[in-house]
Amino acid sequence: MSRKPQNKLREAIPIPPPAPLPEPENIDFGSIFNEYASGAIDLIVVLGPTASGKTRYAVDLARKCGNGEILSADSRQVYRGMDIGTGKDLNEYGDVPYHLIDIVPAGTRFDLYQWQQAFEYAYKDIRDRGKTPILCGGTGLYIQAATCGYTLPQVPPDEKLREEFEQYDTEILIAKLSGYGPLPDEGVLQSKRRIIRALEVAIYEREHPVKRTGFMPKNPYYIGTLVSREERVARIDRRLDERLAGGMIEEVKGLLDSGIMAEDLVYYGLEYKFVTQYVLGILTFEEMRTLLANAIHQFAKRQMTWFRGMEKDNIKIHWTEVL
Repeated sequence: MSRKPQNKLREAIPIPPPAPLPEPENIDFGSIFNEYASGAIDLIVVLGPTASGKTRYAVDLARKCGNGEILSADSRQVYRGMDIGTGKDLNEYGDVPYHLIDIVPAGTRFDLYQWQQAFEYAYKDIRDRGKTPILCGGTGLYIQAATCGYTLPQVPPDEKLREEFEQYDTEILIAKLSGYGPLPDEGVLQSKRRIIRALEVAIYEREHPVKRTGFMPKNPYYIGTLVSREERVARIDRRLDERLAGGMIEEVKGLLDSGIMAEDLVYYGLEYKFVTQYVLGILTFEEMRTLLANAIHQFAKRQMTWFRGMEKDNIKIHWTEVL
């Protein structure tokens, strides 16, 4: 008796619709400045996904308060010579002072612990001079390191742990890392070495909890810059093409010619990873542009996921539409 081939078509699993965007508010700058002057808040935070207009918004805020100074919460803008790929857009600042940009040479490693120490120093300096600190950026982990009441230990390397994790595939390591909280940014997840280091830090922190010390903000006021998904996609694509035409490839070539190792640029992720692979002949221009655009879109989604996670942790973010 012959068996009939089982050729049933499985029903397609419906893809859930994307989570709704936050409801925007009308932000009253005057009220914020009054709260800062009264001591009710001690830091203004402007956060948002890439291409949401947060730098322009923070600069406008700094000018309107009359004495604002901006602290960058971007994990890559600390590096000198990495300008176009990190979107420093320093021309937008004009006469507004900024901090935590161009503080270490490209090719070095500047981790979260080091950034937090630099933030604390700059934040205290701004407050001591009677100015208004405005933290601006899209790296959620760095924003929380500055504002959420914990001090990062300087985690020593654990060679035994590293040796164990080297045996696992990247996907398994990411799954393990997700068990310790929200995943870090795209640059970390594209490097097995960085994922292992992130796991090393997460495990150490769970085993060695620490309390905050030092001069750090205790009452931040969070503003989130909001654009529609369609507008964000269009802005990312448009900005990427502008940067590719405006010298980003030449910037990467210059960094390589200066002696920076290709693997160090790949370590920084996104623009520096894919453009480096193009310069080395690993990718065609079309492949590089497509892969990079997709990676940036995914990165923006993860940024929003991180910020919504902050809200679930009872952090109030005042979202506002930015044209």
